[in-house]
Amino acid sequence: MKRALALVAIFLVLSIALLPGPAWAGGGWHHGHRGGHGGWWWPGALIGGLALGAVAIATAPLWAFTPPPPPVVQAPPAVYVQPPVYAAAPAYAAAPAYPVPPPNSAPPSYTPPAYSAPAASYQQAPGYAPSAAPAVQREVVYENGRHVLYGDGVRQPWQWVWVPAAAPPPPPPPPR
Repeated sequence: MKRALALVAIFLVLSIALLPGPAWAGGGWHHGHRGGHGGWWWPGALIGGLALGAVAIATAPLWAFTPPPPPVVQAPPAVYVQPPVYAAAPAYAAAPAYPVPPPNSAPPSYTPPAYSAPAASYQQAPGYAPSAAPAVQREVVYENGRHVLYGDGVRQPWQWVWVPAAAPPPPPPPPR
């Protein structure tokens, strides 16, 4: 018995010495996350599981001998339902309607009255030829070659082509 008590005491001392280490190091208890759920933490689960299991085993016989709780009898809750209300249907007026025109009558005409001035008319704007497309720089020249732009962008897509410059003539042979 003394040996078991000594082992439990050593286990508790080591647990108390080792568990607060991460908190004292500035990382908090959750690997530097200062709170929240960080996952399963073995010492608490192990010690808590052992403690709860021991309490359950120690008190199980006591629960078996206790009488069941007395039945509780309660009156049902009072419910109030408002009775329905009966009333006469509201009197509605007939929908407004225009008088029916006589059969074979002409539809109404919407011509302007005779005393009004004739509608203003405007001359059509003169048509102009469409302006030419803006000039596009089709050649970019460098000392070792040039880029040439082919195509118009509508019927043929734009395409830049590199044309290298002609190689300079070889130097003259050295004098003899």
